[in-house]
Amino acid sequence: MLAAGPFVAAPAQAQEQQPTVLRVALVQDIDHLNPFLASFASSSMIGRLSWEFLSLPSAEDATPTPGVAEKWQPSADGLTWTFTIRDMKWSDGKPLTANDAAFTFNKIMNDDAAAEANGNFVENFETVTATDPKTLTIKLKKPQASMTALDVPIVPEHIWGPVKDIAAPETDTIAKVGVGSGPFIITEYRVNELVRLKANPDYWRGKSKVDELQFLRFDNADAAVSALRNGEVDLINRLTPTQFNALQGQANITTNNAAGRRYDELLINPGAQNAQRQPIGDGHAALKDVRVRKAIARAIDPQVIIDKVLGGFGEAPGGIVPPLFKTYHYEPGPNEKYTFDLAAANAALDQAGYPRGADGVRSGPGGRLQLRLVGHASRDYDQRVAEYITGWLREVGIAVEKKLVSDNEVDASTSAGTYDLAISGWGTNPDPDYILSKHTCGLLPASAGSTSSASFFCDPEYDRLYGEQAALLDQGQRAEAVKRAQARHYDQAPSLVLDYKNVLEAYRSDRFSDFPKQPAGKGSIMEQNGYWGFYGATPAGQGGDSGGGIPVGVWIGGGAVVAIALVVGGVALARRGKTADEDKE
Repeated sequence: MLAAGPFVAAPAQAQEQQPTVLRVALVQDIDHLNPFLASFASSSMIGRLSWEFLSLPSAEDATPTPGVAEKWQPSADGLTWTFTIRDMKWSDGKPLTANDAAFTFNKIMNDDAAAEANGNFVENFETVTATDPKTLTIKLKKPQASMTALDVPIVPEHIWGPVKDIAAPETDTIAKVGVGSGPFIITEYRVNELVRLKANPDYWRGKSKVDELQFLRFDNADAAVSALRNGEVDLINRLTPTQFNALQGQANITTNNAAGRRYDELLINPGAQNAQRQPIGDGHAALKDVRVRKAIARAIDPQVIIDKVLGGFGEAPGGIVPPLFKTYHYEPGPNEKYTFDLAAANAALDQAGYPRGADGVRSGPGGRLQLRLVGHASRDYDQRVAEYITGWLREVGIAVEKKLVSDNEVDASTSAGTYDLAISGWGTNPDPDYILSKHTCGLLPASAGSTSSASFFCDPEYDRLYGEQAALLDQGQRAEAVKRAQARHYDQAPSLVLDYKNVLEAYRSDRFSDFPKQPAGKGSIMEQNGYWGFYGATPAGQGGDSGGGIPVGVWIGGGAVVAIALVVGGVALARRGKTADEDKE
């Protein structure tokens, strides 16, 4: 294999004379820049630019490529992994060593607050030690198939070590987040307005052709589209089908339609609880009954959502791993699939003991079926889907109160368990472990308000299946176990996947001639599993790769050791998550 080579930048003098600024529109709030806490897709995306990972999915096809670790080697029994740390430094000039990586993982292992965003990655870790400045050793409790997919940003110990309260507000300030090792460094943060980053001149792959990144917050996609048309921003995603179609063929604007790594879902509160199994929130008691949750699933028509709301830019739902990752995607059979059937939903609610009252609304052991539906006021998708869901559930005797609020209010509600139904979504990783782990008992929050769990699901059988897949090193065997875990989640319905929406993006082609996509040539630009779309952006007039890729030396690396790791770790990652995502909406 080829060794990782430098990214070729424009001459320094030209960059000094005409700095290249890439202005990116955000239509989602940022919950945190603190990498231990960041859960929103927007926050995770910025974090990937600022702090390098041990390894990360390649731009070409999402297979593991080196980052902080230049190579890695598992032991014969799969219980010890040795990572060799490359020679690199933090943006303040201090050397980055194995001690920084050990500190990062140990902090997550030993501090509940620090485990907020990425605690699932270290649950199977026994010890993490820096044998010397160049060597990181991770000992596992049992073999773990996802060791080349640890989506954990490595942070500088000399900055974060003195922090006593990892959740304190000051951890979101430039004093803490302004020292990094990635292709860009955070230089300014104005809450709900702007995040500014500068190109890291000492980045180990080479300085980007983009001198400065600006992430600009907009209240809604219409405002962002207007800014793109007016040349006030250069790149935008999360377009509605109407907006996307209207931008096609426009002068100086190029559109991108790609299969996505995200899914939209309807959360159905199964009885929120914390890690101590104490009830939290105020979810409707009836939703603890799986028969009621299944009835709701049968009263919703995903194909209408895909056709009418997504304009056909999406795929029909199955499991929580999108079909983009076909090796691990679960597609329920005809006997398991929730098909839209109002008669069957009505019959199921009758059998569950919820007859209709005089006003047509059902009541039973859990009380009157009057549910709150929480969604994002800023999203056209949520507004339209909420209308459909309200109508469908009315047909089966369930009254719904819509509560469309800000992104942060949705997050607060779904994190505290103060919802009945909620429109949400997650970004997934090429390796399925992350998204599967978000539904385990171990990810129940330490307290109300945490965002650890994706759905407050806690089921011993699901946990058993999750543990089974995590330890399987044969990819074929693991894929079948991953599907069995998804089948259990699907059957218990703590959430219902509504669709896998396509990525709809647009950029100013008079400002930028090319952006690397993941996978190369046909994937997305923003919200990748990595930073390639921003790092490899080509300003107009500087030439570029029409296939949307990055020079091969940049994304291939690690030599034979990488190949060994892929075989032993069982992580042959086929194309397309926090950090995942990870990433919550």
